[in-house]
This record gives sequence, structure tokens and C-alpha cells, in this order.
Amino acid sequence: MFLLKKIQKSLTMASDSSFIHYVIDQIQGAGNVRYRAMFGGYAIYCDEKVVALADDTQLFVKPTEAGKVFIGEVVEARAYPEAKPSYLIEKGLDDSEWLSTLVRITADALPAPKPKKSKK
Repeated sequence: MFLLKKIQKSLTMASDSSFIHYVIDQIQGAGNVRYRAMFGGYAIYCDEKVVALADDTQLFVKPTEAGKVFIGEVVEARAYPEAKPSYLIEKGLDDSEWLSTLVRITADALPAPKPKKSKK
């Protein structure tokens, strides 16, 4: 039973990993993009700002007024139960130019990250 759960977990991680790599490839035109494992999924950064979360092969972009105007008709959803609502990107994942533009618009609309406190 333990081995079966371990195999199932590794298969899930593999599919999540391939999805995040696909999304990162799609948004390379947005600027300096990277990702980090977080909250059981992945946080996606553009120019050091968290712009989206990826979880269970779904992409959730932080809501901004500029992003809403660009998307048009938005679908709001939560990446995980305690999360704030975000824009669920159902269409447009395969359009690199569109997705990169959305990420760039979102990054530009978000405030700069707060500086980290230095350790004493």
C-alpha cells in the first residue's frame, strides 16, 4: 500500500512538473520569469512579482483591473480553498503571445515586492 501511494504521488508530481514547465515556456516573452514550489503547487514570478499560481494543471493569474480588461470575460476561481480568487485561465494557454502579454500586464499592475527583512 505504501509503495502504491508513493508511485501515485510521483506520477502526480510528474504531471504537475510538466505543466509548470509548459507554462514557463509559454510566458518567456513576458520578462524575467521563474517558478517556485509553493502551497502544494507552484508560484509563478515575473520580474520578482508573484503573478500566478499553477496547481493541478490549472493556471490562476492574480486579478488586476488591467488583466481583466485584457482577458475580457474572466472566470474567477481559487487555486486552493484558502486562496483569494484569481483569474482561471482556461483558454489561451496554448497562445504564447497572448499569455505572455497577460503576464506582463499583470506584473506591471502589481506593486513591487516588499524588501525582505535582514537576519540579525
